Amino acid sequence: MNKIRILITDDHAIVRDGLRQLLSGQPDMEVVGEAEDGKQCLEKVKTLHPDVTLLDIAMPQLTGLEAISLIKESVPKTQIVVLSMHSKETYVRQVLAAGALGYVMKASPSSDILEAIRAAHRGEYFLSSKLRTEVIGSYAKRRASNPAASGYDLLSEREQQVFRLVAQGFSTSKIGDLLCVSPKTVEKHRTSIMSKLGVHDRLGLMKYAIKIGVVDPDLWED
Repeated sequence: MNKIRILITDDHAIVRDGLRQLLSGQPDMEVVGEAEDGKQCLEKVKTLHPDVTLLDIAMPQLTGLEAISLIKESVPKTQIVVLSMHSKETYVRQVLAAGALGYVMKASPSSDILEAIRAAHRGEYFLSSKLRTEVIGSYAKRRASNPAASGYDLLSEREQQVFRLVAQGFSTSKIGDLLCVSPKTVEKHRTSIMSKLGVHDRLGLMKYAIKIGVVDPDLWED
């Protein structure tokens, strides 16, 4: 039997140890590596090509949310399950929009983590049992009825990545480093994004991102 190859990413060693012990005891799972921040996770995904990456959403260097789209671009076949302490629907929408298939609360029973990994490996969505089951349906319905979300869908995959990173406050040079492109290329993408979305400055872009759920307004206000 081919086992599900898993990369564990969390900035707390005790959490990684607990997850490794849980997953290693499953006959259909194999832990192939660990990472302690988003940047290290991205590097290990490129090297190890895991089937599923377990990813904490709040980490140093590169947060889980920021890492998701970069992982999906680098190794599209790697599915992502996010582990989080946050139950707000806003976070779930951001994670789904970025490309993850699973969202599991850290306070959930261990069975949720196992189910999420198996579901993601099959290419299916999974939400923690502590979250409202209608979140995915609500997310899909909102995107279908929201003209702003439809505009976002007109962006290319690369433009969506740049959009999310700009909206999260990253500088042009930092975005260039993360995407391995020049600052000039980032600026070109940003100009195209603003033209397609009908916004004229970074403030307008931020408001657009909040409107479609790509950025949490609470985090922005901080």
